[in-house]
Amino acid sequence: MNTHTTYTARPIPDAALAELRNVDDAGRPCVPYTETESEAGSPLRCCLRRTEAGDRIALVSYAPLRRWAAETGAEPGAYDEQGPVFIHTEPCGGPGDAPVTYPLARPGVLRTVRRYDARGHIAGGRLIELPETVEAGFDKAFTEAFADPEVAFVHVRAVEYGCFLYEVRRPA
Repeated sequence: MNTHTTYTARPIPDAALAELRNVDDAGRPCVPYTETESEAGSPLRCCLRRTEAGDRIALVSYAPLRRWAAETGAEPGAYDEQGPVFIHTEPCGGPGDAPVTYPLARPGVLRTVRRYDARGHIAGGRLIELPETVEAGFDKAFTEAFADPEVAFVHVRAVEYGCFLYEVRRPA
C-alpha cells in the first residue's frame, strides 16, 4: 500500500509570511530583490517550489518553533531556532489546493528529518539520503518518526545549509 500522500508538507503560514514580508524573526526589515538567472533554484518556503529568474524574493530569518509555540502555548526553550528562508515578497498563493507531499527533493540529496514533541523539544532525528524513489525515502523516515507517540511534528531540513524546508505534522 502506498502511503506517501498521508504526509503533507506545510509551507510557512500566510499570517507569518505577512509579518516576515515586513520584519523578519531576527527583527530585520525585509529586503526584496529580483532573482537572477544565475541564482535561480533557491527553495521558496511560501509555495514549496524553487525560484525562477524574475521572481521577487527575499531572504529572511524565520523561527518556525517560536511561531508554532505561540499558537500552541508550548515552551521550546533552547530549541527555539531561527534561520534563513527564501520567500516571495508578495503573496503567491502558496502551493495551491492539492496537498504537497515531498517538495524540494531529488534523488541523492541529503535531508534531516528532525522530530519534535508537543513541548517543542527535539525528540530525535534522522539523516536520509533520498533514494531514486523520493517518496519511499520520506515515507520510511516519517513512518519511523510518527511511530513514536511522543512525536508531534517533524521539520525537514537541508543538510548542506541546515535550513528549515518545511514542517510535517502527525497525520490525523
